Amino acid sequence: MLRAVALVISLLLVGGCAEPPSKEMHQAQGAIDAAKAAGAGEYAADELKSAVDALAQADVAVAARDYRLALSQAFDSRERAQNAAKAAVDARAKARGNAERALAEATALVDRTEARLKQPDVAKLPRRSIAPAENAVTTARPILQEARTALEREEYARVREMTTALSTEMKAALTGLDTAAPPAARGRKR
Repeated sequence: MLRAVALVISLLLVGGCAEPPSKEMHQAQGAIDAAKAAGAGEYAADELKSAVDALAQADVAVAARDYRLALSQAFDSRERAQNAAKAAVDARAKARGNAERALAEATALVDRTEARLKQPDVAKLPRRSIAPAENAVTTARPILQEARTALEREEYARVREMTTALSTEMKAALTGLDTAAPPAARGRKR
């Protein structure tokens, strides 16, 4: 009797994994596709690769008729893909925030340089002293517009690259102006 019960339990366990876990593998593929759509290829590449690899291992297990392993790998793949999608969303938001801050900083530096050029102490300087800053501002405006367009296209790395170089150039222009015409002292010492 005990032997018969053990046989029935064994058959039920084996019967539960007697066919490929197609549904679970399709769910894993769907999760991978969703992760790719969320930008995991760029922002969570390692996690996405792990999910794809786990699904490939599930395919290998199905070919070997090891449906339990295939089921386990399909579940693992789906979980990894979901984690990749979450990581990609978080990383994308962080990249956007960093790009927006970099663009705002570069814009402020260009505006500050432009305002400094209009100050009376700078206006009295020889042309050769102010020309580099004027040229920097003139070339900066189209770069800022291009960076805004890149931000709209979600090309965050490109925005950072353009604005970092621009900020460096504007800081140098401001330093050049301040060296040539130091700002007037505020108030008198007693």
